[in-house]
Amino acid sequence: MEVQQSLWEFMAQQSDKLWSQTLAHVGLTCISLLIAVVIGLPLGIWIAQRNKAAWLVLGIAGVLQTIPSIALLGFMIPLLGIGALPAITALFLYALLPIIRNTYTGIRGVNPAVTEAARGMGMSSWQVLFNVELPLAMPVILAGIRTATVINVGVATLAAYIAAGGLGEFIFGGIALNNSNMILAGAIPAALLAIFFDMLLSLVQRANVRKMRKVSSILPVLLLLLSSFYIFPYADAKILGGFTPEFMGREDGYLGLKSKYKLDMPTVVISDAVMYKAAYEKKIDVISGYSTDGRLKAYNLITLEDDKRIFPPYYASPLVRKEVLLQYPELENALNLLSGKINDSTMSDLNYRVDYLKQSPEKVAHDFILTNNLYKKPRNGNKGTIRLGSKIFAEQYILINIYKALIEGNTDLKVETKTGLGGTKICFDALTNNEIDVYPEYTGTGLLVILKPSKNDLAALAGSREKVFSYVQKGFDEQYNLQWLKPIGFNNAYALMMRKEQAQSLNIRTITDLKEYVSADNHRHK
Repeated sequence: MEVQQSLWEFMAQQSDKLWSQTLAHVGLTCISLLIAVVIGLPLGIWIAQRNKAAWLVLGIAGVLQTIPSIALLGFMIPLLGIGALPAITALFLYALLPIIRNTYTGIRGVNPAVTEAARGMGMSSWQVLFNVELPLAMPVILAGIRTATVINVGVATLAAYIAAGGLGEFIFGGIALNNSNMILAGAIPAALLAIFFDMLLSLVQRANVRKMRKVSSILPVLLLLLSSFYIFPYADAKILGGFTPEFMGREDGYLGLKSKYKLDMPTVVISDAVMYKAAYEKKIDVISGYSTDGRLKAYNLITLEDDKRIFPPYYASPLVRKEVLLQYPELENALNLLSGKINDSTMSDLNYRVDYLKQSPEKVAHDFILTNNLYKKPRNGNKGTIRLGSKIFAEQYILINIYKALIEGNTDLKVETKTGLGGTKICFDALTNNEIDVYPEYTGTGLLVILKPSKNDLAALAGSREKVFSYVQKGFDEQYNLQWLKPIGFNNAYALMMRKEQAQSLNIRTITDLKEYVSADNHRHK
């Protein structure tokens, strides 16, 4: 039996990447903070002299602060694409409010008698501002910068979702892979950075007025220096891969590509939600996708042939708590009505309608049920409630809406849906902790992410769908008291994808072709 790796062993093993991502995190935070100081400080000074403008400026900055961070990043993507620019812009907007507000409050809080005395001595307005008001307001202004810094250190972890790097790569990878060590390897340095910056700025904040003059000149230089830690990821790479956090850490993902194909290419971590569009817009060249994804058709992408077979075929199937099946035996029959009804091309078409045509998953699911004569009017029963969960992509939304209709039309059970639960870890933990009762899962994910079999066991399975299904069915039953029901029918395996015209121009058809092209390019740059 293999001994589980400790946190410190994991961090030592990943020390190079951990160090580079920490520097990137510091750089992202400081670039955005520097821009916020350069814009927010003059704006705060300006509104301190203009009461009518103050409520408008502070109101707009306040509204920006209330937008959820992940939503703000989402708004940035259509305007600025992916990578550093939208991440820095979002962080800058988050840092504005505390800087503007504290600058305004600090200057307005200076005793009017002091400023009047300064004017009485013949000082101009500029002299009063720079020699009296700003030095006296500096502790309050620094408190705002301190708050903005701590906020940005935390929010910067989300930058990993749009290929901007940072410690979020470890956090999101750990969540997707059910790897606590990986989560902590990103979360602990991020927390320590926030504490370090907060303590450093608190020491500066307590300095006397005379030292504040030095601080006001040193702080921008320090921010500029720390900003240089961030290097825009692989700006000059000929071929750039963009992979999801889960794919980066799986044996049937990037780890397998490196070990079996010896593929070593520049990569960035990116969310599945923006990955396909980023490839279409030529921000990245190679992506990790699913064989049934409708965005293949939408964005004119092709899959590269897996000539060494590291992406074995896997079934999709409902995963259910056995206590629920014992309590409501009719549930199994209702869920199994979908078994064998969806093949690869059908699932791809359903995904296309949601991902590209922007039809709602509810409508797509309803149309499918009607077309396949599976629709029955909901019974509106009250025998009990089944809680359906899903991961955070279109295919899962479609499947749980189909299951919802099948359960409500064929049983007296009600259905409650909990969509967008994130990656495998969140869904699986919700199931084992009795937060949900059913969610669609893939046997490959169950095998490699949850059960984590030995290399000998993997070799014995030899990529057989039937063997893998039997293995996970038995393992989940014995270890977690969970049951895999009959497979839905389609095969959802990983695949590498490229833009069709690029792959054809480079004569890349297989993953081996890609490896040879990348290797040749690396040799040219040595």
